[in-house]
Amino acid sequence: MADEGQPQRRARVLLWVLIGGGAFFLFLLAVFALLYITLRPSGESASVFGGDNRIGVVDLEGLIVTPEVVVRQLKRFGDDNSIKAIILHINTPGGGVAATEEIYQEVRRIEQEKHKKVIASVETVGASGGYFVASACGKIFADKGSIVGSIGVIAEWVNYGKLMDWAKLQDITMKAGKLKDAGSPTRPMTPEEKAYFQGLLDNMHNQFIQAVADGRHLKIQDVQAIADGRVWTGDQALPLHLIDQIGDFRAAVKDTARSVGIKGEPELVRPASERRTLLDLLFGDLSNFLPDRVKLLQTQVGFYYVWQ
Repeated sequence: MADEGQPQRRARVLLWVLIGGGAFFLFLLAVFALLYITLRPSGESASVFGGDNRIGVVDLEGLIVTPEVVVRQLKRFGDDNSIKAIILHINTPGGGVAATEEIYQEVRRIEQEKHKKVIASVETVGASGGYFVASACGKIFADKGSIVGSIGVIAEWVNYGKLMDWAKLQDITMKAGKLKDAGSPTRPMTPEEKAYFQGLLDNMHNQFIQAVADGRHLKIQDVQAIADGRVWTGDQALPLHLIDQIGDFRAAVKDTARSVGIKGEPELVRPASERRTLLDLLFGDLSNFLPDRVKLLQTQVGFYYVWQ
């Protein structure tokens, strides 16, 4: 009797294996389908073959920490012959000096080498580094209440020397070079160090002034007269020649389309969304719990075209 039940037990085991394997296969299929839908590039409104009414839109938002993404998007649209013009949609108080300059130079390259219009449309804020980049564009739009300007440079960090004294902690620094530890947060700056940093700030400020003068076709002395870090509303900036026209994003789109000969409604093309990782899908946004360079701006020694 035991020998007769053995084949039945094997058949049941095989049946459950097939059922379990099939269910697992369907689960994997569903997971891969979800990953494909979630991770595939999105945001492109263009057809495969393109058209003759396409305008690229690149968003420059938040603190400018790295130029990589924006420069890559600008370059892609600059190299795409089906894109007739580019609108840089700006909503930023600025950011790092070098990162800002890289975006500025990419805009200039597209206009000079590709002979393609790049137009700036300032939303809420286009100040300091945001304005630095906008000044490279062929035309700047801003709303009446937009904030623009802030032509200046800032460097700040926290000095916790007194806190270390209170905690009876001792800083140990070894260096080769008199100014190698200039700006150390563990001690007051010397007059020589202050002069050294001020020289760097003044040089960067002059670079900012020159960039605005070049981009806006203004005289250096005219830019110097207003390059004290102040901001203006779009309404105030217009007579100062810091912007070209009062208008929102739609006004910038219509004017740009008309300037490049697009008839009818232009097709706005935005860059594909950045791919997310599997960890992003599983755990969501952990940025609030992880250190990043934006949060570290308050403690690092650095130089910024940023409005505060």
